[in-house]
Amino acid sequence: KRLRLAITNKDFTFKAGQWVDFFIPGVSVIGGFSMCSSPGLLEREGVIELAVKYTDHPPARWIHTECTLDSEVALRVGGDFFFDPQPGDTPVKLVLIAGGVGINPLFSILLHVADLHGYQESKGNGYKMGTVKLYYSAKNTNELLFKKNILGLMSALPGKITCRFHVTQQNSPICEELQPHITEGRISGKDLEKHVSKDTLWYICGPPPMIESISQLLYNSGVHRNCVFFEKWW
Repeated sequence: KRLRLAITNKDFTFKAGQWVDFFIPGVSVIGGFSMCSSPGLLEREGVIELAVKYTDHPPARWIHTECTLDSEVALRVGGDFFFDPQPGDTPVKLVLIAGGVGINPLFSILLHVADLHGYQESKGNGYKMGTVKLYYSAKNTNELLFKKNILGLMSALPGKITCRFHVTQQNSPICEELQPHITEGRISGKDLEKHVSKDTLWYICGPPPMIESISQLLYNSGVHRNCVFFEKWW
């Protein structure tokens, strides 16, 4: 489910890629969910969005079965996995690598990049953004969250944002709109090696084994550890 929260505290801010501790009245377990909206949406409309997969974890179950319009929760921002360039910073390219629900913080970063491009075009100043490449892997196209939004960003910012969707267990026909962007099989070293450069930052989010193998692959290809950021989903 996608959850939209109206923020009542005017001082609440977050950086693209961060998560929130999610406190539910009457539920003793604290949830932890990444924002899947941009900091710009919070500034413009006073809202944040989360996308939460159903599990038996009490906070996720509450969101799917008990949460209603006007339910109130408390939030606390955390995490050092984020992209928050300042106007004077040197431009960088980004490669974002997502596995399954690991797309959430990376989608927030993608939306933030689109906002940075918009700000640059309208104001003529601010941070000058390099290109962004998203590699997003899931079992099948049904499990690719935000796919329509991602295609929309690609057509709005041609050449600036590009994406390859990888599916590992596709059993049904792939719709025409997605076909040009789909690769069957895992994200490989060959895919990633061509992006290795001194001015590229790498953000990886997904299951721990995927993060281990991809980060190791990057280090072996000569990518500096300072340029690789990851968020592990346990």
